[in-house]
Amino acid sequence: MSHTKIHDLQAFLAVAQDQSFTRAAARLGVSPSALSHAMRALEERLGVRLLARTTRNVAPTQAGERLMRSIAPLFEQITAELEALGELRDKPSGTIRVSCTDDQIELCLRPKLAAFLSDYPDITLEFYVDYGFTNVVEQRFDAGIRMGEAVSKDMIATRIGPDWRLMVVGSPAYFERNPAPATPYGLTGHACVNIRHRPAGAIYAWEFEKDGQAFSVKVEGQLVFNSTMHVLNAALDGIGLAYVPEELVAPYLADGRLREILPDWCPRFQGFHLYYPNRRQASPAFSAFVEAFRFPAKPGLFESEQP
Repeated sequence: MSHTKIHDLQAFLAVAQDQSFTRAAARLGVSPSALSHAMRALEERLGVRLLARTTRNVAPTQAGERLMRSIAPLFEQITAELEALGELRDKPSGTIRVSCTDDQIELCLRPKLAAFLSDYPDITLEFYVDYGFTNVVEQRFDAGIRMGEAVSKDMIATRIGPDWRLMVVGSPAYFERNPAPATPYGLTGHACVNIRHRPAGAIYAWEFEKDGQAFSVKVEGQLVFNSTMHVLNAALDGIGLAYVPEELVAPYLADGRLREILPDWCPRFQGFHLYYPNRRQASPAFSAFVEAFRFPAKPGLFESEQP
């Protein structure tokens, strides 16, 4: 197969996976019109239609789906082997793409970022903030971050943070206007700042636990975000109560800008884990990233990895 045809197959994969000439062209660094012309030329050479085009979108045909399923793993293997050649270099290099949330960056990644980038100047880290539980395989991320219990069993999971808990907090100004509730059920009468992880998903119901009994409360308020950091900021502004990670609010509790309520009802959650597919051979850059951000567990307390 000629060099040009290999590039055409890579271009076809980009279009079929993104289902968009515009997005695929941006990823490949070419114009949408040039990409469309290349796809038509490929279809003519193969004598079969690979892409169904409309004015709004593009999707692989049955033949295109078959071709995509057969060649995508091959190109992924080629990419992995090329990245593995980095072992022959003095320092690991390459780009690592991670799907995560902004609070995970603040809690688990940001404290170590400067040192990691200094130690590995040839590695580029790309973090995509997303609360929608993205499929890291389909979206071609190297890894994602989730709580340990939320990681699929077919993934490798490496702990990158300790167990943590959520805290119900509000500003002093808010509590001057609204007396604090005695139990979580009293939250239904308060202005609460909600979070919705996915556009089509339900608003998160605040989870609590008492005497071994777990339950949730659906709270209401005028503000809904898909970002924990914005929920926290709304509480700081006195708009309402927020349910946010303890480590994020610790500085504001210390300086008095926030106040905690219902501490005996807030459960602990399993720490965040970096999860990724079980590859045949991870690149040196990715291996360095995993080791650098691995949570330093005490012997016998945490498993560093789960199958």
